[in-house]
Amino acid sequence: MAQTIHRGIKTLLDEANREIEAIKAPDLIASMKDENILIVDLRDPREIEREGRIPGAFHCPRGMLEFWLDPASPYAKPAFQQDKKFIFHCASGWRSALAAKTAQDMGLKPVAHLDGGFTAWREAGGPIERVEPHKPKT
Repeated sequence: MAQTIHRGIKTLLDEANREIEAIKAPDLIASMKDENILIVDLRDPREIEREGRIPGAFHCPRGMLEFWLDPASPYAKPAFQQDKKFIFHCASGWRSALAAKTAQDMGLKPVAHLDGGFTAWREAGGPIERVEPHKPKT
């Protein structure tokens, strides 16, 4: 039997985008050297290897976000315990909108997300750092 989804992805994204700040790629490019900003890359490692990354971005797999944010979690990361503005991004801005809303709902502040994601960053001419593919240990 098919599942009935009552609050689909469109609704979740609409809600998130009403409640969080969205930053345009040219604005983030202009402010990327601001030491009070931490850019958080939520993409899968394979996406980062394939597409490259924003120089200096902190990688947090989307599935670990809540665990890495919470200082009471055994997985908490010091990067999220700083007094900075956290700007999340993914490939197109969907995962980052949901992640920014989750982070904001958890109490992290200030937060925002990159409107259009890494795609918008690349199209706006933002610098991209190439990442060597991970080689499994033998």
